Amino acid sequence: MSKLHSAVKVGPLEFSHRVVLAPLTRMRAEEGARPGPLMAEYYTQRASKGGFLISEATIAAPNGNGYLGAPGLYDDSQIAGWKHITDAVHAKGAHMFLQLYHAGRQSNSQLQPDGAQPVAPSEVLHGGVAYTEAGWIPNTPSRALTVPEIAGLVESFRTAALRGKEAGFDGVELHAANGYLFDQFLQDGSNKRTDIYGGSFENRARFLMEVTRAVISVWGSDRVAVRLGPSGTWGDMSDSNPEGLFTYVAEELAKLDLAYIHLIEPRVLGNVDDDSKDPNPVAAQLIRKHYKGVIIAAGGFKAGTAEAVIQAGDADLVAFGRDFIANPDLPERLRLELPLNPYDRPTFFGGTEVGYTDYPFHSGEAVAA
Repeated sequence: MSKLHSAVKVGPLEFSHRVVLAPLTRMRAEEGARPGPLMAEYYTQRASKGGFLISEATIAAPNGNGYLGAPGLYDDSQIAGWKHITDAVHAKGAHMFLQLYHAGRQSNSQLQPDGAQPVAPSEVLHGGVAYTEAGWIPNTPSRALTVPEIAGLVESFRTAALRGKEAGFDGVELHAANGYLFDQFLQDGSNKRTDIYGGSFENRARFLMEVTRAVISVWGSDRVAVRLGPSGTWGDMSDSNPEGLFTYVAEELAKLDLAYIHLIEPRVLGNVDDDSKDPNPVAAQLIRKHYKGVIIAAGGFKAGTAEAVIQAGDADLVAFGRDFIANPDLPERLRLELPLNPYDRPTFFGGTEVGYTDYPFHSGEAVAA
């Protein structure tokens, strides 16, 4: 009996299957970081009755972007476009969480208000690129945030969460992985602070916990989630004790009775599989010992490995990225064991409807029972 295609309760919501649309940066927003009709078609295509979608990383503050074409909710003008999307997703019987993020040092001054420097916990030189009108270019060296600025960012996330409620989302996921601002505070390779936001696990997790509580004040704990990337190295990230750090974070988040935590397996680097890594789940197995609530696992899963991680009890749902990009009807294809469309990697980031909304639905019969 497949558990991947069985019902599950997440906070106050009930889903009819456990195949989740992962949050995927696609960079098709219109001017002003506003979602338009093309984005609405993309999400509507991937909504299924009883299904669960997580939005792409959505900018929570004016200085939080790292990609031209990323959508935002830092301004009221961005609400209407998202409302059109959530209305369409709900009309198909699905639910949708808003993923909020801040790129931190993973940015370029061309994407910043008035051409300012990107901000970060500390001034640490690093590699990485940002996407601007000039294409993919190196990140601009960042400057360290002041304590009052950190408080201002907590408020930015709270107000973005309020806009998310007005836009019709069912909850909020905070993106604390992939080398973005929360991750930069968490990991000591990027956080060299000596104040209350640096040093100990507690101090480095403080910003994430403050924002999580601020968003809970808007939504309630059972409609708030956090995405983590234990041992994640994307964006030149590193930590001297990743297992200790992320088990501490998981234990602290467990006290908040969240809707779920969302874990990225470390074998995936950006959008490319690292075949040198163990194909078995690492993050979910590690964190499950310290977090007994709902876990979503992500990172290169296929039907068989997704079923296995759920059967093992290490995760409750599995988020799919590249296969969901190429197969808008992925839950049905997996359930009926239908063949999958191949994905077109060059069209992942930015562009038109090509590689975005033009992937075909399956129209044939199941190839195997």
